[in-house]
Amino acid sequence: MSDSVDTTTLSIEADDETADEITVPAGLVDLVAEGDQSTAETVGDVVLLSFASRAHHLVHHGEGGDEELEAQEERVMELFEERFGVTFGEATGHQH
Repeated sequence: MSDSVDTTTLSIEADDETADEITVPAGLVDLVAEGDQSTAETVGDVVLLSFASRAHHLVHHGEGGDEELEAQEERVMELFEERFGVTFGEATGHQH
């Protein structure tokens, strides 16, 4: 049955000239898109949310972070707020 699900493939290019591709179900992208967001914007949102969530977990719920990890978490939270217009805590209802 899963073979009948349409997918979309996105290319990712990094500053260090490496690249990768990710294939995801197209309907899932449509499901989480807000308004008339493009596929790339929607996946970008999910990627940033994922990094923010993971960083938050490592710093606040993991085995504790060092100064470098805490700086990385602080920066991803700034980028999150710039992109979404709300803090990670406001967006997720999870605040410390």
